[in-house]
Amino acid sequence: MLRPLVTAVAVAATLAGCAVGPDYRKPDVDMPVTWQLDAPWRQGTPADEQAKGPWWERFGDAKLNALQQQAIDGNQTLAIAAARLTQARASANVASAGMYPQVGVSTRTSRLRIAGNRPLTNYNSPNFSTVQNDFALGASVSYEVDFFGRVQRSVEAAGAAAEQSAADLENTRLLLTAELATNYFNLRELDVELDVLSRSIALQRKALELATSRHDLGATSGLDVAQQQALLDTTLTQVDVLRKSRAQYQHAIATLVGTPAPLFSLAPELVPMTPPAVPLGVPSDLLERRPDIASAERAMAAANAQIGVAKAAFYPSIMLAPSYGVDSRNIDTLFNAPSVVWSLGVSLAQTIFDGGRVSANVDFAKGGYAASVASYRRVVLTAMQEVEDGITGVAALDRAYTQAQAAIVSARRVLDLANSRYEGGVSTYLDVISAQQSLLNSERQAAQLLGQRMLTSVFLIKALGGDWPDAQVARK
Repeated sequence: MLRPLVTAVAVAATLAGCAVGPDYRKPDVDMPVTWQLDAPWRQGTPADEQAKGPWWERFGDAKLNALQQQAIDGNQTLAIAAARLTQARASANVASAGMYPQVGVSTRTSRLRIAGNRPLTNYNSPNFSTVQNDFALGASVSYEVDFFGRVQRSVEAAGAAAEQSAADLENTRLLLTAELATNYFNLRELDVELDVLSRSIALQRKALELATSRHDLGATSGLDVAQQQALLDTTLTQVDVLRKSRAQYQHAIATLVGTPAPLFSLAPELVPMTPPAVPLGVPSDLLERRPDIASAERAMAAANAQIGVAKAAFYPSIMLAPSYGVDSRNIDTLFNAPSVVWSLGVSLAQTIFDGGRVSANVDFAKGGYAASVASYRRVVLTAMQEVEDGITGVAALDRAYTQAQAAIVSARRVLDLANSRYEGGVSTYLDVISAQQSLLNSERQAAQLLGQRMLTSVFLIKALGGDWPDAQVARK
């Protein structure tokens, strides 16, 4: 009996390779040959097969490195993405199990009484009340013959979904680390601005002392003192505003690293902020480097497989369900030949009329695939836009920061001249006030540009998909 069963299963497995529905082919997207580069950029050649790991270490900030590791270990959004990946892989294993026979074992032990007055099936046979034991032991096999590829397409869809979840996890990690770096550099930029204000306040206090002394000597009017006091008060007000913004960035960092905001603090510190040189590669590298593009591509593969699953419903479902066991009223004769029971059968189910439900499901699956293709192309276009924004942004901010440094030198020279002219009685104190304000504005603008350079570098690295090999350089 087992020989024909094994033969039937083998034949079914051999025939179950003709899957309905389209085979997946990755759609083409229009990719430019190169980026629109602006000086001092030049083309790089990153090795896309390498890991896109701790890119933040390129900034050389030990505190940032420690915070990033803390975020990877304790961030709850990342933990959710990891749990989703575990679920997706488990679902893929569940789908894969459908390609193999399901084997089960059952046993039954009971003692029962048969009623003597039960309904008769034959009036010539009398009924008797009987009390007896029932011992049974059996094994059963259930296997869906996948002639039309429903199970195969389901496995393809589940596998692609698991790969999509893996890409989503990588994308979540990239977004998390980029957001943390953004908040961190915003905070450090405010540290620089607060230092600028601190130095400006010290300068303005000295100027106020000078104006007060000259007023006490009768050399100037009270207007000079009032103007200097007003400037000092305005600058002190800006300190509180910046401290409020700094506290908000600090709280955001606390949440990202998985620490309650009241228990987290970052001491003010002036750290070197120099963005690293970033290799650009070519635009098509984004298709391999960006995890969000990989996720969108895997979503297409899953949606394509669902078309096959939907089309398989047009064809009959064939099940093999053999069983073998023993049944006896006495346990000592349970394994005797007369106690053997078995069955071997095939069931086939075919929908004749469903009011167009299967056709509608196929149309729904095709629509889902078309949407996933459009989503994939949209993600690619967005990626190219982000890279171009980063390229032009970094180049422009580099030039602006250089010019801001020159503006600071000029503003300091103007302040020195204004002080000299005022002390010599050549000009009014309003010229000194204007020069002080101009220097403060120039130094704060330079600090802000420095922070923007760091943020734009983080944005560009995220847009390119993460880290790169050490041997590659993008800028002179």
